[in-house]
Amino acid sequence: MILSRRRLLTVGSTAFAGAVVGAPFIVRAQQAEFTYKYANNLPDSHPMNARAREMAAAIKAETNGRFDLQIFPSSQLGSDTDTLSQVRSGGVEFFTLSGLILSTLVPAASINGIGFAFPDYATVWKAMDGELGAYVRQQIAKANLVAMDKIWDNGFRQTTSSTKPISAPDDLKGFKIRVPVSPLWTSMYKAFDSAPTSINFNEVYTALQTKVVDGQENPLAIISTAKLNEVQKYCSLTNHMWDGFWFLANRRAWERLPDDVRAIVAKHVNAAGVKEREDVAKLNGNLQQELATKGMVFNQPDPGPFRDKLRKAGFYSEWKGKYGDEAWALLERAVGTLA
Repeated sequence: MILSRRRLLTVGSTAFAGAVVGAPFIVRAQQAEFTYKYANNLPDSHPMNARAREMAAAIKAETNGRFDLQIFPSSQLGSDTDTLSQVRSGGVEFFTLSGLILSTLVPAASINGIGFAFPDYATVWKAMDGELGAYVRQQIAKANLVAMDKIWDNGFRQTTSSTKPISAPDDLKGFKIRVPVSPLWTSMYKAFDSAPTSINFNEVYTALQTKVVDGQENPLAIISTAKLNEVQKYCSLTNHMWDGFWFLANRRAWERLPDDVRAIVAKHVNAAGVKEREDVAKLNGNLQQELATKGMVFNQPDPGPFRDKLRKAGFYSEWKGKYGDEAWALLERAVGTLA
């Protein structure tokens, strides 16, 4: 360390000695031992990222700077498929992904999206924090990934339309609806005798505007941020699917962490996930009021007839066969008999 003569005279020999001795310890405290990347596909303003920033700060503080979590929102590190590949290879250490998309790798991960299975949030958390969630995490582990204990919330999916409210199963007959590219969605809407059309989300607004399709389905937060209320008059609170995000870790990166650091990271990730659930529930309540003031007309149909229609059409039996008896039994233990 080189100091000017004036600086030496100012600080004095005792202070200078203390500074020299202390300097390496200051540098070492600021240098993270583990710097991990966390990617997600949601905007920076979403509750997921607000809670992730709190979480990262808490982890850094409790580990005395040993662990630094860098957050990359809005698909900055690539599409869901790209990022999932990076997490599997270790290029990215953490990623939050919908079970409905993760099912391309882990088929059981989409079981939470079974149509009209969950009547409310209490039932969702009973299942996903309980035996069903534990089963899915075991299946994820077989893909060489680690899923944290608490799944984060994306929300219940709702149905919008430019032509009419969806009040009963018959309203879906012949209904031209946009769906994601997924066998689960296509299978469900075919059971309702709808006309499901797979369209990339970045083309949904135009497809609705030009009447290529009459409706679509998504959580309220997406309906709002994509301004679909500009091209859709009706929003039926069908709650037909619940979707959440598994907080995934690359297994090698996770096991590389010392036990004490790993425990701190897991504790704060799971706590942040629970807080994010509360945030999303409040956000959805506010968004309904906000969208209504912009002219969107809401209704809340009885889910019973929709569930009966799916049962009669063989939808539940078909997917019970695909998921297997063990997974299906755990689902029904939480929600009641479906198939």
